[in-house]
Amino acid sequence: MSDHELATHKRLKSELTELGNRYLGLKDDSLFVLWFLRAYVTDDEQKAADAICGGARDKSVDALVIDERSQSAFIVQGKYRGTVGKQHEDRAAVMQVASLADVLFGQDGTFSDFVSNASPQVTDLLREARKHLLRRHYRLWLYYVTLGRCSPGLRKEAERAAARSAPVDRCHLQVFDGRGVLSVLRDYLDGVAPPVPALDLEIETGAGVRVTEALQRYDHGTRVESWVFPMRSHDVAKLYDLYGIRLFARNIRGFFGNSPVNQSMVATLEEEPEHFFYYNNGITIVCDQAEKVSSQGRAILRVGNPQIINGQQTVRVLAAHDHLSRTATALVRVMVVPRGEVDHADSFDALVSKIVAGTNWQNKILQSDLMANDRRQVEIERELRKRGYLYLRKRMSKQEAKRAHGSQWRVMLTKEDLALAGAACDLDPLRARAGKEHLFSKELYSQIFPNSDADHYLPRYWLMRAVTHWSRGYATRAYAKWLVLNFMWYRLTPLLRASSRAQAFSALRQKGVARFDLPLGRAIEAVFKTAERFHRANRGTGEKALDPSSFYKNRSGLHRKFREFWETDVSAAQEQRFDRLLERMRDALDSHAEMG
Repeated sequence: MSDHELATHKRLKSELTELGNRYLGLKDDSLFVLWFLRAYVTDDEQKAADAICGGARDKSVDALVIDERSQSAFIVQGKYRGTVGKQHEDRAAVMQVASLADVLFGQDGTFSDFVSNASPQVTDLLREARKHLLRRHYRLWLYYVTLGRCSPGLRKEAERAAARSAPVDRCHLQVFDGRGVLSVLRDYLDGVAPPVPALDLEIETGAGVRVTEALQRYDHGTRVESWVFPMRSHDVAKLYDLYGIRLFARNIRGFFGNSPVNQSMVATLEEEPEHFFYYNNGITIVCDQAEKVSSQGRAILRVGNPQIINGQQTVRVLAAHDHLSRTATALVRVMVVPRGEVDHADSFDALVSKIVAGTNWQNKILQSDLMANDRRQVEIERELRKRGYLYLRKRMSKQEAKRAHGSQWRVMLTKEDLALAGAACDLDPLRARAGKEHLFSKELYSQIFPNSDADHYLPRYWLMRAVTHWSRGYATRAYAKWLVLNFMWYRLTPLLRASSRAQAFSALRQKGVARFDLPLGRAIEAVFKTAERFHRANRGTGEKALDPSSFYKNRSGLHRKFREFWETDVSAAQEQRFDRLLERMRDALDSHAEMG
C-alpha cells in the first residue's frame, strides 16, 4: 500500500475501534459492516446496528436495511481483510450476493427453499424485504464490500446477473473493493454520509418543447464529462422527496427558508412558471458516473453517487411548491468528476470545492461558508453530536436546522460561535471584536480550530456565554467583554487542563448549577469592574480621552497590558477573594467529576 492508503486504512481501523467501544458484542467483520451502513446507507447508527445479522446461516446477508424514504432495501455482505487490495475475492462469494436478486424477486418456492436453513433473524428480514419489493415496488441494492480486490470482469458478471433477475431498473449490485472502501471513508470524513447511491434524471420532452439532444462534453485534460439539459421542475422536486438533505451534503450552505431570493422564485412559479427556465440559475450536480439510458420511451441520465452542489434553494423551493412547479422547467448541469487514484484524491476534493465556490453566486458566499465542508468541521460536528449538541457548520435558518435535525438536542451552536470563543480565549481578543468572518481566513483558521476535541471547544463556548450574560444591562461592558473573556480563560486554564474538569465545566454551565455559577459570576463581575478601572486609567484626558468603544477597538496587545494592570491594581485582599472563587469552582468541578 502507498503511504496515503496506509494512513487512510489506519483511520478506518480507528473508526472501527471507536464503534467497538460502543458495540462490545460485535466482531471486526460486523463492525466493518456497521461502519459501512453508517457511512453509505443510513445516518441512523442505531438503525444500522439493528440491521446487523451476519453469523451462522446468514446466507450472505450480513446486514439488511429497509428505507422508506428512498423506497429501497439494502443488503450488505462485508469482508474485512487485514490489508487493502491484496486478497482476491472468490467468484462464488460475489455471485452468491448477486443471486439474492433471484431469491427476493423470484417464485415463492425459490424463496422458501432459500430461507429453509437460514437463521431466524435473516429469514425475518428477507421476508420483510421481499414484501416491500413485490408489493410496494421498492428497489433492491446489493453491496459486496471488501478490503480485498475484485476483477472488473467479475464485477460486470455479478452486476448483469443481479439485473437480469429483477424487473427493469429495480435491482443494482455494486462491489466496493479496497480502494472503493477508502473512497467511501473519504466521503464519510468529508461529511457526505450517507451519500445518494444513484438518481435517474429525466430529460424534458413533450408539452410543446423539443429537446434535440442533451449537450455532452468531455474534457481530455481534466477527464471531466459534463451534461447540460432541461428537466421538468416537478421531476426536480421529486429528487428531494426521495433523498432529502442527503442530496446537498457537499453544498457549503443550508436552506435559507423565506429569503428574498427564494420568495422571488415562488413569485415566478405563481405568476409566470413558463419563464422559470430563463430566470433561474438551475442546479449543478457532481457525480462519480453518468450513463444515458432509455426507459419506457423516456430519455434518462442515470448518475451514480450524485451531489447537488449548487441549486439547493431551487430544489427545496420546487419541492415545497410542487403544485406550482408542474408547468415549469429547470436547467440542470451534471459533471462527472473522476476520483482517480486514492493518492490523488485531494485533487478531486479541490476541484469539487472550486466548482462549489464558483457556481454558488446567487446568494453571497462568505469566507465561513467556504470552510463549512472542511474535514475538521465535519469531525467537530460528529464529536459534539456525541455530547448531545447540534453543531451547525453550514449557514441556514434556525427553523430549517430544527426541521432537518430534530429538536432533541441540548444546545444548538454554530461554527461562528466556536470561532468567536476560540479567538477571544486563545488569541488577541481584538480578533473577536473585529467580527467573525475574518476568523475563517487561512491565517487564523488552524489556530482557532486546532483539533476536533469537544472538550477543547465547549468550555470556551460556555465561558463566553457566561461573560456575555454578565455583560448585559451595562452598555460599556459590551465593548470590554472580549477582554474579560480572555482574562477569565487565562485564569481558568490551569483548572481545566484535566479532561474530567473540562467536561464538568461544560455540564455545570449548561445546567446552571448554582454552586458553580455563583462563584463564576462573582469572578466575572470582579474582572469587569477591574476592566472599567483599566479603561479609566488608560483612556487619556481631555478631548483626546477615548470612550469604551474606541478604547477597545483596534488596539492589539491590550490583553497583555490588562494582565499587568491586574497585578498592580488589584489589592492583595481582592486577589485572595478572586483565588477563593477559583477554588470554589475547582471544588464544584471535582465534585461533579467524581459523581460521574
